[in-house]
Amino acid sequence: MTNNDILRRFRYALDISNATMIEIFSLAGGKVDQPSLLDLLKREEEVGYRECDATLMEQFLDGLIVLKRGRQEIAVGRPPQAVTELNNNDILRKLRIALEYREEDMIATMHAADVTISKSELSALFRARGHKNYKECGDQFLRNFLKGLTIRTRNINPEEG
Repeated sequence: MTNNDILRRFRYALDISNATMIEIFSLAGGKVDQPSLLDLLKREEEVGYRECDATLMEQFLDGLIVLKRGRQEIAVGRPPQAVTELNNNDILRKLRIALEYREEDMIATMHAADVTISKSELSALFRARGHKNYKECGDQFLRNFLKGLTIRTRNINPEEG
């Protein structure tokens, strides 16, 4: 699943306007204007397609957290970490933080997409890399989460529309 696909699906799930998308990027220091945003939202085969790299995706997710939860003070002596590789676990974690979802919310969202997951399976996705119970979040799981989010927030099944 590409970052562009995640942006498109998340934007649709929460019905986010172009202006709000641009604001989200700017809240994390990103500089995305209307034409650039439209290029990020295009599909790979469309003319003008622009790849959403890890830096842009992180700016979007961090901006979303600031928009939904407010800016958080950075702990003294702990500089912000730059992400060189953003995996599905990182994306899911940041979406969960921004949406202020608890375990029950995550399970209900997955249930809306007809996916059953236990609390222990879910917690394995949020463990630190290298932890013995860490589980890699696959594309299908993230896709189902975004589908469940769409169903829960818009009361629309994206596969039927």
